[in-house]
Amino acid sequence: MLSSVILRSVASPPHRPFFTLRKKSLTSSSSSSSSSSSSSSSCAQSTVERVCSMVYDSYHHTHMRLSPATLHLDVDPDSLTHDQTLTIVASLASHAGSMVALSFFNWAIASSKFRHFTRLYIACATSLIGNKNFEKAHHVLQCMVKVFAEIGRVKEAVEMVIEMHNQGLVPCTKTLNWVVRILTEMGMVEYAENLFDEMCGRGVQPNCLSYRVMVVGYCRMGNVLEADRWLSAMMERGFVVDNATFTLVVSEFCEKGFVTRASWYFRRFCEMGLRPNLINFTCMIEGLCKRGSVKQAFEMLEEMVGKGWKPNVYTHTVLIYGLCKKGWTERAFRLFLKLVRSENHKPNVLTYTAMISGYCRDGKVNRAEMLLSRMKEQGLVPNTNTYTTLVDGHCKAGNFERAYELMNVMNGEGFGPNLYTYNAFVDGLCKKGRVQEAYKVLNIGFGGGLKADKVTYTILISEHCKQVEIKKALVLFNKMVKSGIQPDIHSYTTLIAVFCREKRMRESEMFFEEAVRVGLVPTNKTYTSMICGYCREGNLSLALKFFHRMSDHGCAPDSITYGALISGLCKQSKLDQARGLYDAMIEKGLTPCEVTRVTLAYEYCKIDDACSAMLVLERLERKLWLRTVNTLARKLCSERKVGIAALFFHKLLDMDPHVNRVTLAAFMTACYESNKYALVSDLTARIYKDNQLAIKVTK
Repeated sequence: MLSSVILRSVASPPHRPFFTLRKKSLTSSSSSSSSSSSSSSSCAQSTVERVCSMVYDSYHHTHMRLSPATLHLDVDPDSLTHDQTLTIVASLASHAGSMVALSFFNWAIASSKFRHFTRLYIACATSLIGNKNFEKAHHVLQCMVKVFAEIGRVKEAVEMVIEMHNQGLVPCTKTLNWVVRILTEMGMVEYAENLFDEMCGRGVQPNCLSYRVMVVGYCRMGNVLEADRWLSAMMERGFVVDNATFTLVVSEFCEKGFVTRASWYFRRFCEMGLRPNLINFTCMIEGLCKRGSVKQAFEMLEEMVGKGWKPNVYTHTVLIYGLCKKGWTERAFRLFLKLVRSENHKPNVLTYTAMISGYCRDGKVNRAEMLLSRMKEQGLVPNTNTYTTLVDGHCKAGNFERAYELMNVMNGEGFGPNLYTYNAFVDGLCKKGRVQEAYKVLNIGFGGGLKADKVTYTILISEHCKQVEIKKALVLFNKMVKSGIQPDIHSYTTLIAVFCREKRMRESEMFFEEAVRVGLVPTNKTYTSMICGYCREGNLSLALKFFHRMSDHGCAPDSITYGALISGLCKQSKLDQARGLYDAMIEKGLTPCEVTRVTLAYEYCKIDDACSAMLVLERLERKLWLRTVNTLARKLCSERKVGIAALFFHKLLDMDPHVNRVTLAAFMTACYESNKYALVSDLTARIYKDNQLAIKVTK
């Protein structure tokens, strides 16, 4: 239809268009009432006709190349009124065709006067719809969304798109994708999702790109759970992501700790026909290394090489980082040397920094310093991260003098220490108990324009809580909130823990509920602190209530959580409940700590139920059993319960003829002080007999 309109307008060149010949469509109203028309109205009409004629001539002179740059009009846009532009667009669309009207539209919106004139976009789109040219109508609306997004009026533009659908414009997948992409780029992902649903309800058929845009939007926001939901919906329809989205998905999921899910998508995308490239493989290897799954990372490396991709410097660097994080520094150094000897891939600044970080983590700062010198010899310039890593290593080792020197070197080389450097310094000083010095160092940083971040406040709050300086910790917490920094769950947990230790459960509850109210998710440590606090003050009902609430936030109790509850129940002689929790812990594959094991067994011994005490310990592996029974026997001896202690001592000899000398000494002392000489005699006779038997077997 569009071609026929153009052909009609070009087929008869001697026929000038209606603008010159004053066709009836434009002039009938004015000719019938010429006596009553004002001079200004006639002038406006003549301007419209003149511009329409100029547009027509310019358009055909440029051989129908549609672009604002190729449409030459000897008219100042500011000389036209808004109503005139509307009339011109409508007239051109009606009498010269959609493409001519679009050429003027593009020329008009290039001017600041009409660029954000909503009615111009609507008039142009409506005229094109009237011509049944839906494709170009969508083009106008896409242009409107883009332009209005520049000035923060994107919602208004989107509403106009919806309204044009009500006026007869057929919904279009391309427009959906265009609008959703702009919204997600502006961070309006939830609004984009609502629009997606509404457009689908209007008959739009979303394609692969539609879903991909939503996935990318949520990934860039860091909301991987929503991205996961959209990815699942996308894959249900048989759509596959491209390599760029593949890399983004794997990177974001790994960054947020969802490495297993990222690995699953990696495999699923491969099964669906996507061929992962070097970047995809390296991204997955990095995620596995960050999680500590170094063995899986090397398996992925082998797979990558098997698919024909050669690892580059960055691939090797993330592997070195993963090995160092795991504590396998020497293996990392061997890989590092492989790079040094390589002809094609030499270690870069990131590689050296990763290796330096590994040595600093191991406390081998001398080797780290050696690598720094080697790095400079190779012509590589250490960056802020390199020096910060070294500063952190020296601070952890207590070498603050060298740390100060490194900060001065950073200033001398043209880039001063950043906040991460100061945080490392402050953390090291606090861990050595030099809090006042830490504040002095921070003040130097603040004097240079730096501002404390969440990490800075958390370090200081943790240190004050450790010293039970609760008022100072609260001052810092409130200062952090007032400065616009939202405390994370770690900050709340630190305060909750110190209040629990001080048996100030009311304040603990207040901070716990506040954390939940602001949208933070309590961790296992948060719940365990609360449970320990309630057990400490003997409020077992609330301790159990919080224990059962853990699943509400996806937390699973660990051995410390169970241990705190078991200890609390034992103090109140509720041994059946304590035993139930102990068995539940064992069933879940958790290993009770020694305090928990000894506490529960000892409580049974206190009521002379040695049989139950032994049953509690029988499910332990041999090494743990021996250590626990030795500790329990010594505890029983200290309480002068030598009769039951003797039973456990004989059990020990059944399991291991090698007597623990400390336990034996404690037992003999307790027996002598309790006048239980017969028990000592029996035990020594048993030990002597076992030793003689062992000698005969050896011979």
